[in-house]
Amino acid sequence: QLQLVESGGGLVQSGGSLRLSCAASGATLSGHLIGWFRQAPGKEREGVSCIVYSRGGTAYADSVKGRFTISRDNTKNTVYLQMNKLKPEDTAVYYCAAATMVERNIDKDYLYEYWGQGTQVTVSS
Repeated sequence: QLQLVESGGGLVQSGGSLRLSCAASGATLSGHLIGWFRQAPGKEREGVSCIVYSRGGTAYADSVKGRFTISRDNTKNTVYLQMNKLKPEDTAVYYCAAATMVERNIDKDYLYEYWGQGTQVTVSS
Protein backbone atom coordinates (compact mmCIF):
# COMPACT_ATOMS: atom_id res chain seq x y z
CA GLN A 1 0.00 0.00 0.00
CA LEU A 2 1.50 3.28 -1.11
CA GLN A 3 1.73 5.87 1.66
CA LEU A 4 2.61 9.53 1.18
CA VAL A 5 3.91 11.96 3.77
CA GLU A 6 4.28 15.68 3.10
CA SER A 7 6.65 17.98 4.91
CA GLY A 8 8.22 21.39 4.50
CA GLY A 9 5.27 23.66 5.07
CA GLY A 10 5.41 26.68 7.32
CA LEU A 11 5.03 30.43 7.64
CA VAL A 12 6.87 32.64 5.17
CA GLN A 13 6.70 36.25 4.14
CA SER A 14 5.41 37.32 0.76
CA GLY A 15 8.15 36.88 -1.82
CA GLY A 16 9.79 34.08 0.12
CA SER A 17 10.35 30.45 -0.72
CA LEU A 18 9.52 27.02 0.63
CA ARG A 19 10.25 23.52 -0.56
CA LEU A 20 7.65 20.86 0.08
CA SER A 21 8.56 17.19 0.11
CA CYS A 22 6.36 14.19 -0.56
CA ALA A 23 8.03 11.03 0.67
CA ALA A 24 6.57 7.72 -0.41
CA SER A 25 6.73 4.35 1.32
CA GLY A 26 5.19 0.98 0.75
CA ALA A 27 5.71 1.05 -3.00
CA THR A 28 7.79 2.77 -5.63
CA LEU A 29 6.49 5.94 -7.23
CA SER A 30 7.60 4.66 -10.60
CA GLY A 31 4.56 4.15 -12.81
CA HIS A 32 2.59 6.80 -10.98
CA LEU A 33 1.52 10.33 -11.63
CA ILE A 34 2.30 12.47 -8.60
CA GLY A 35 0.32 15.63 -8.07
CA TRP A 36 0.36 18.53 -5.66
CA PHE A 37 -2.99 20.00 -4.70
CA ARG A 38 -3.95 22.77 -2.31
CA GLN A 39 -7.04 23.83 -0.46
CA ALA A 40 -7.54 27.21 1.11
CA PRO A 41 -10.23 27.84 3.75
CA GLY A 42 -13.63 28.14 2.14
CA LYS A 43 -12.34 27.18 -1.28
CA GLU A 44 -12.36 24.05 -3.36
CA ARG A 45 -9.25 21.95 -3.69
CA GLU A 46 -7.24 22.86 -6.76
CA GLY A 47 -4.45 21.20 -8.66
CA VAL A 48 -1.10 22.94 -8.51
CA SER A 49 1.34 20.72 -10.34
CA CYS A 50 2.06 17.15 -11.33
CA ILE A 51 4.89 15.00 -12.58
CA VAL A 52 4.96 11.67 -14.37
CA TYR A 53 7.42 10.02 -12.05
CA SER A 54 9.10 7.68 -14.52
CA ARG A 55 9.35 10.09 -17.48
CA GLY A 56 9.55 13.42 -15.69
CA GLY A 57 6.84 15.19 -17.69
CA THR A 58 5.31 18.02 -15.69
CA ALA A 59 2.30 20.32 -15.66
CA TYR A 60 1.45 23.45 -13.70
CA ALA A 61 -1.58 25.53 -12.89
CA ASP A 62 -1.45 28.94 -14.54
CA SER A 63 -1.42 30.59 -11.12
CA VAL A 64 1.96 29.06 -10.23
CA LYS A 65 3.76 28.85 -13.56
CA GLY A 66 7.16 30.45 -13.40
CA ARG A 67 7.15 30.39 -9.59
CA PHE A 68 6.78 26.71 -8.63
CA THR A 69 8.89 23.79 -9.79
CA ILE A 70 8.07 20.12 -9.29
CA SER A 71 10.86 17.55 -9.30
CA ARG A 72 11.64 14.06 -8.08
CA ASP A 73 14.50 12.13 -6.55
CA ASN A 74 14.44 8.53 -7.68
CA THR A 75 16.93 7.47 -5.03
CA LYS A 76 14.65 8.74 -2.27
CA ASN A 77 11.25 7.88 -3.76
CA THR A 78 10.35 11.49 -3.12
CA VAL A 79 8.75 14.35 -5.03
CA TYR A 80 9.42 17.99 -4.27
CA LEU A 81 7.58 21.23 -4.90
CA GLN A 82 9.89 24.24 -4.88
CA MET A 83 7.80 27.33 -4.32
CA ASN A 84 9.36 30.72 -5.01
CA LYS A 85 7.98 34.26 -5.02
CA LEU A 86 5.20 33.15 -2.71
CA LYS A 87 2.08 35.28 -2.46
CA PRO A 88 -0.56 35.50 0.28
CA GLU A 89 -3.00 33.80 -2.11
CA ASP A 90 -0.76 30.72 -2.05
CA THR A 91 -1.80 30.16 1.56
CA ALA A 92 -3.43 26.74 1.82
CA VAL A 93 -3.01 23.19 2.98
CA TYR A 94 -0.90 21.44 0.37
CA TYR A 95 -1.42 17.77 -0.38
CA CYS A 96 0.52 15.36 -2.50
CA ALA A 97 -1.29 12.55 -4.22
CA ALA A 98 -0.51 9.62 -6.47
CA ALA A 99 -2.43 8.15 -9.36
CA THR A 100 -1.75 4.87 -11.11
CA MET A 101 -1.49 6.50 -14.49
CA VAL A 102 1.10 8.25 -16.61
CA GLU A 103 -0.93 10.99 -18.25
CA ARG A 104 -0.49 14.46 -16.79
CA ASN A 105 -3.63 15.78 -15.13
CA ILE A 106 -4.22 18.23 -12.31
CA ASP A 107 -7.85 18.98 -13.07
CA LYS A 108 -9.41 15.71 -11.91
CA ASP A 109 -8.39 15.02 -8.34
CA TYR A 110 -10.67 11.97 -8.26
CA LEU A 111 -8.15 10.19 -10.49
CA TYR A 112 -5.67 10.19 -7.62
CA GLU A 113 -5.98 7.14 -5.38
CA TYR A 114 -3.44 7.89 -2.68
CA TRP A 115 -3.22 11.07 -0.61
CA GLY A 116 -0.97 12.45 2.07
CA GLN A 117 -2.19 14.17 5.20
CA GLY A 118 -1.30 17.66 4.02
CA THR A 119 1.06 20.38 5.15
CA GLN A 120 0.10 23.97 5.93
CA VAL A 121 1.66 26.81 3.95
CA THR A 122 0.98 30.32 5.20
CA VAL A 123 2.25 33.37 3.35
CA SER A 124 2.05 36.65 5.22
CA SER A 125 1.77 39.99 3.43
